[in-house]
Amino acid sequence: MNRAPDPRRPARLSRLIVTRPAPEAQRWAEALCQRAWPAHALPLIEIGEPSDAAILRALQEWRQQVFRADAAMFVSGAAVTHFFAGMEPVQVASALAAGSAPTRFWAPGPATAAALQEAGVPVDRIDAPAQDALQFDSETLWPIVAPQLHAGALVLIARGISSGAPVDAVAGSGRDWLIQQCLAAGARVEACVAYERRPPVWTIGQQALARSAVGSDAAWLFSSSEALANLQSLVPQADWQHTFALATHPRIAQSAHATGFGHVVTSRPALRDVMLVLESTWSHA
Repeated sequence: MNRAPDPRRPARLSRLIVTRPAPEAQRWAEALCQRAWPAHALPLIEIGEPSDAAILRALQEWRQQVFRADAAMFVSGAAVTHFFAGMEPVQVASALAAGSAPTRFWAPGPATAAALQEAGVPVDRIDAPAQDALQFDSETLWPIVAPQLHAGALVLIARGISSGAPVDAVAGSGRDWLIQQCLAAGARVEACVAYERRPPVWTIGQQALARSAVGSDAAWLFSSSEALANLQSLVPQADWQHTFALATHPRIAQSAHATGFGHVVTSRPALRDVMLVLESTWSHA
């Protein structure tokens, strides 16, 4: 899961930057601070309602039609939250309890599965990797859901889109791979954009925090390659050679290396696993 201990790593960590979108970043930072880690929330992705009118119209249509799909894949907790915005959990549960809705709900990890339950989806309708899976992604999910598909099955993929991306862009990370697997199984795949990702607008204090978190006693926690791209735009002159990156997926680790982080550690994406990696790598400041 994480690399072997490196004697060059610092004995103490003075600053840990949590880059997840708000409000997740704040929740994670608070949980880490409770364990005496010097964590600071500094979101590198802002999530909001899609700004394109055509995307919003399609989203509204899919909110009414989702229960007609054979399966609906939600790529993240944010996709769940924004897709079901305005729908009470009891409405979702009632629609599925009626018996006519065949829909299975796919989640790449436990956080997304939990968000689906909060939205009103019964746990027996949710398919997700086991809690102890090595990774939470499309590749791990596929063997679980593949037996559900048949020729003509309709699969909806609810995901986000980066601001400025083409309206019909649906691929990204492991989703394009999952789409190909579904198509190869004879299924029909439709896409729905539930939210929009945007680069954050930092305050002066946030800019100062980013500049101060450079060096061998600082670490950045990344859960998205897009966050790394935004970091390069926001702090273009920073030298990350001696700074540590903690990535929650091998693809994100590759992006961290490409960004210039000299030391990259990987972890499963659950908060508990991140804490275990921190404890095995650093001591508290």
